[in-house]
Amino acid sequence: MEIKRCYNEQLKEEMHYAVHPSGLRVYVFPKKGFQKYYAIYGTEYGSIDSAFQIPGEDTMTHVPDGIAHYLEHKMFEEEDGSDAFQRFALTGASSNAFTSFDMTAYLFSCTDKFYENLDILLDFVNHPHFTQENVAKEQGIIGQEIKMYEDDPEWRVFFNTLLALFHNNPVKLDIAGTVESIAKITPELLYRCYHTFYNPANMVLVLVGDVDIQKAMEYVDEHVDAKRNLGQIPREEVVEPTHRVQERIEQKLMVSQPLFRIGFKDNKMGLDVDAMRKKEIATDLILDAVFGRCSDLYEELYEEGLVDTSFDSEADISKGYGFTLIGGESKDPEAVYQRIREHLKGLMETGIPKEDLDRARKIWLSRGIRAFNSVEQMGNAFIRQIFAGYEPLAISESLNQVTDEDVMERLREHFDVDNCVLSVISPMETEKKE
Repeated sequence: MEIKRCYNEQLKEEMHYAVHPSGLRVYVFPKKGFQKYYAIYGTEYGSIDSAFQIPGEDTMTHVPDGIAHYLEHKMFEEEDGSDAFQRFALTGASSNAFTSFDMTAYLFSCTDKFYENLDILLDFVNHPHFTQENVAKEQGIIGQEIKMYEDDPEWRVFFNTLLALFHNNPVKLDIAGTVESIAKITPELLYRCYHTFYNPANMVLVLVGDVDIQKAMEYVDEHVDAKRNLGQIPREEVVEPTHRVQERIEQKLMVSQPLFRIGFKDNKMGLDVDAMRKKEIATDLILDAVFGRCSDLYEELYEEGLVDTSFDSEADISKGYGFTLIGGESKDPEAVYQRIREHLKGLMETGIPKEDLDRARKIWLSRGIRAFNSVEQMGNAFIRQIFAGYEPLAISESLNQVTDEDVMERLREHFDVDNCVLSVISPMETEKKE
């Protein structure tokens, strides 16, 4: 098995990587002198993957919404009744896991006993244990979690935006599913999803710290079966109309001031890796230049009392979906919505000022460079980039590929003021006392 090395002279950072016979991709980012280690072990499997074709079968398999998140919860439970969290605690490591729209990942950080913790991580992720009893027990736990998020204002304003943007794409659905959908989950379904998506060729292991890749690969050899290589898993293609579902969506919850999100739908899909990377960077530059804390728009809205320091923006761009959200708290979300639409219309005519774009480029580059000071930030950012097909060390090179013209093209194509949505969480009305 060949171990390759990549070195970035400008960053003074290196990356070692190898492909195990199982298809598992292993990346090591050595940090000599660092006292902390970080490992993240992920599979390209998230909440949107509810319809897929199992290798060797001719038909699509459909599973209940929320099963990827459910599977993540059950992975920590072991056959002897203990769980992996307890094993990590005994070594002094901090462990966790998460499920997103397009990925599930298991992780730990530690300052000591790194290889012992790596052994635990590789062991429990490669040896699941599901029974009727432990699956039924988890339904109540996750059911309570789902109900809790139903009343969470930040969660609801986020997913309500996606409901207003997307017709058919499963990204609009809650990652945890619903109480009704998780009631359909069985051990057999969990094993079916596990053996499909947790096959090593669909997974990536990223290690950050003073790590020896040769020694790490010995642990991979011990726990990862080379015969489990199923390759990439075909997913069901979703036909999604370009237009929004509805322009406005509102819900009343227990908040003191309205929360809002303005959403923009990404309709430029089916791109190759290079085009995807350019699109992602161009979007980030627009968000910093137009909506960032140093932007004229933010200063104006803040001075007028229409937004506060909660005002923020984010973009989530993946192979199967994409969207941009802008929002925060405001006494008048409708006024902010109209001002942002007017501002975007003006920029599409005049262009984003060059000094604003230059500032955004510096912010983007400095943010990427700062990530190398944190093993956690490196691991979390790089596993996502690796799944997307990006080169983690090519920060400056990727940025230089994006011209000001590319940014303006992205502005006009993605920030369609006639196809955006406004999601608002309003305070519940209280009865006046006589």
